[in-house]
Amino acid sequence: MSGPLEGIRVLEVAMYGFVPSAGAVLADWGADVVKVEHAVTGDPQRGLRQTGKYVVQGDPNPNIEHANRGKRSLGLDIAKPEGREVLLELASRSDVFLTNFLPRARKKLAIDVEDIRAVNPGIVYARGSALGPRGQEADKGGFDMTAFWCRGSTAASITPPNVEGLINPPAPAYGDTISGTNLAGGIAAALLKRERTGETSIVDVSLLGSGMWAMGQAIAVSLRLDQPWEAPESGRHGAPTNPLSGLYRTSDGHHINFVMLQPAKFWGDVCRHIGRPELADDPRFGTAEQIAENTGVAVEILREVIGGRTLAEWAERFATLSGPWAPVQDTLQLRDDGQVRANEYLVRAGELDLVASPVQFDVSAPRLGAAPEFAAQTEEILVELGVGWDRIIALKEAGAVT
Repeated sequence: MSGPLEGIRVLEVAMYGFVPSAGAVLADWGADVVKVEHAVTGDPQRGLRQTGKYVVQGDPNPNIEHANRGKRSLGLDIAKPEGREVLLELASRSDVFLTNFLPRARKKLAIDVEDIRAVNPGIVYARGSALGPRGQEADKGGFDMTAFWCRGSTAASITPPNVEGLINPPAPAYGDTISGTNLAGGIAAALLKRERTGETSIVDVSLLGSGMWAMGQAIAVSLRLDQPWEAPESGRHGAPTNPLSGLYRTSDGHHINFVMLQPAKFWGDVCRHIGRPELADDPRFGTAEQIAENTGVAVEILREVIGGRTLAEWAERFATLSGPWAPVQDTLQLRDDGQVRANEYLVRAGELDLVASPVQFDVSAPRLGAAPEFAAQTEEILVELGVGWDRIIALKEAGAVT
C-alpha cells in the first residue's frame, strides 16, 4: 500500500536529530527523502555512539537510524560552486526543501528561501530552529535539552522541589522527535494548501515552541493563576483529593498508574478487583466528597494491597478493570506489550526494530526502510538528475560529491 505522500520529493539539508526526524516521518508517509550530507564528514549524528551509559558498537547504529530511516543519502559539499549547482538542480525538482541551517549559514551558502525559490517558486520551504525565526536570538543554535526541555519550562515543572538540580529528559532526542513530528505535520498542511490554492508556504517549527506546546495546558493554568507550575514532592501521592489518580508500587518493584478522575464512579470496581469488596460500602468512601476527605487513608490501603502482588498478577486482574490504568513500563517491556504488537508500533527496518511514527493510514503501520549508509545513493541520485558520468567524475575530482 502506497503512503499518502507517495510521489512527493523532499530535499533535506539538515543534521542531528530534530529536523531529520521530520524527514523520517515524511519518509514513513511515503515521500522520497534525499538527505544531503557533507561530502567528507557526513551528518555528525553518525558519530554518536554513546548516549548516557549506553554505548552502541558497530552498525546499524540506532542513534542514526531513528531519524533517518527510509531516506537516500547524497554526499555533497554545497560550499563548493559545483556542489551548490547540484543542490539547486535537486531543489528545482523537489516539493519540499527541509533545513535546520541557521540564518547566517543559509545566507552564506545561498540556500535561503529566495535562493531556493529562484529555481523552484512553488517549493515548500521548511525550517527547524532552536528558538524561532524572529527576535534577537533567531540566529542562535540549540538542542532539545536547552531549547525544548529547559527553556520551554518542562525541566522546572517536572523537577520536584525536594530534588536537587533538575530532572533530565527521559531519553536522547526526546524533544527533537516531538518537534520533528510537529514540523512534518506543518509540511503536510503546506502541501495540501499548495495543491488546493497553488500558493506555497514557509513552514517554521522551533524546539522552544514545541516545548511550550507540550506544556501548553500547564502554562495556561499557570498564567491564569500567576503561579509557576510545580511538581509534587518526590514520593508524595500525586492527587491530594483522589486516591485513584497516582502511582502504586507492586511487590516486584514495578508500578501501576491509576488515572480515574471520577473516583466515586470507579471506587467500587477497584475494590472488587483488588479483593477488598467490603471497601465499596465503607462509609468513608461513599461519595466523591468523602473520598476526597479520606484520600490519605485510601492511599495507604491501596499501597498495602497493591504492594502484595507482582505487576504481572495485577495486569491479569486488572484486565477487566473499567477505569483507566496502565503498567509503568520501561523501554524493553514495550517489546512484549500485546497492544504494541497488535498495532505495529514497533516496525522492522533493516536489522533493527524501530518505533513507527505515530500516525497510521488505513489501519496500517508504515513500511520502514533502514537508514542509508553515508552517501550510499550519491551516484544513483545524480544519474536520476540526468548527470552524465563525465560530470559525475568531475564532481568527485572537485570534491563536490562523495
